[in-house]
Order: sequence, then structure tokens, then C-alpha cells
Amino acid sequence: MSNIQKVEYEALTVSGDNYLKWALDTKIYLNSKSLGECIKDPNTATQTERYSAIFIIRHHLAESLKQQYLTLEDPLELWVALKKRYDHQKTVILPQAKFDWKNLRFEDFKSVEEFNSELFRIVALIKLCGEEVTDKDMLEKTFSTFGTPNVVLQQQYRAMNHNTYEDLISCLLLAEKNNQLLLRNSAMRPPGSAPLPEGTRKESNFVQRNRSSDRGRGRGNGHGLRGRGRGRPNQDN
Repeated sequence: MSNIQKVEYEALTVSGDNYLKWALDTKIYLNSKSLGECIKDPNTATQTERYSAIFIIRHHLAESLKQQYLTLEDPLELWVALKKRYDHQKTVILPQAKFDWKNLRFEDFKSVEEFNSELFRIVALIKLCGEEVTDKDMLEKTFSTFGTPNVVLQQQYRAMNHNTYEDLISCLLLAEKNNQLLLRNSAMRPPGSAPLPEGTRKESNFVQRNRSSDRGRGRGNGHGLRGRGRGRPNQDN
């Protein structure tokens, strides 16, 4: 029973807000099972393959959707019906994704990894909607949003002539790690100061210990002298 109930990817919700991702996941999973032909027109799959495909599709639908399309036994028919119902999500998602892309700026993020994650999130949505984003687009988006204080740095990275966005982001991540290491080293010992030699540190500790012990003995002897002075005045004089 546990194997029957298990889902390989997120089920399609009634609202259809995850339809684009669900459709992609379904295509990939059906093709991995050699059932991709079951949702193509013309449908050349065998009856056994069709039943296997529609079982997978229905298994990854919300329960209420299963009930609504209960009578459909052809995977292609069910696929087309869901596409007609939810494919309009592109008209909702694409404008927002393009707006996010337009306002994405490298200088607004605290780390390279945060910028990289947001960029790929937006690019994935744009591609799901059927539009393409090239490496050249991603490189230009990064370079052009470095910010005014980093104009020289931007020119240096442009001069490296990175062919892919992955090459650029790897270079930026490495530079960020090195910069963090330099800052930690600087915080441990301020610039311009030199560490004490090993011998000097040991001698300083030895002197401090001797001074502490001398102060302790001095207080004890002083109290003793005063005590004897009060008890035997003639001898002390």
C-alpha cells in the first residue's frame, strides 16, 4: 500500500498554480518510463501503455481533480483537458517573471549565492512559459547591475571574457570567499600591528607571575612587622 500511495513529484493542485511545473515533471516521468508517446498526437501507444500512463497522471492529481475527470481513460484526452484548463497560467506567471527579471540587481544582494539563486528562479519561470534566456542575457544582467561603486570591478570581470554564466558565477564565488578570509584575518589583528615574538610573550608572562607573587609576600611581611612592633616595643627600637 505504501508504494501505491507514494508520489514521485508534486501533485497538480485544484487552483493549478503549479501546473507548468507539474506538466514538465509529468513529461519527464512518462518519458523515463517509455510512455511519452501516450500524451502525443497522434497517439501510437498500445492499450497497456495508455493505461499505465493515465494511472501515473491520475496518481499525481489532487483528489477533487481525480473525481472531476473520473470518466476519462485516455491519457491524451486527460492531458489535453488539463492543458485547456490551466495553460493560461503562462499569462499570469510570465509578466511577473519578466518584471522580476527587469528589476533584478546584483548590488541588492548580500552574497553572490543569494543573487545566483534568485536569478535561476526567475529564469526557470521564464523558460517554463516557453521563452528563452541565454548565457549572454545572464552575463549582461550581472555585469550591468554591479552598481556605481564597483564600476572598476565590473570592467575587470568583463575583460575576463567569460563564455558562460557558470564561469562568471564560479569566479565571483571564489573572490567572495577570499575576501571573507581576508576580513577575518584583519579582524584578528588590526592592520599595522605585528605579533609579539614567542620569547617576548613567555618573558612577559613570567614577569607578571613574579610580580603577583611579590605583592602577595609583601602584604604578609608588612602585617607581621606591625604586629611585632606593637607586642615588643623595646626590642624593635
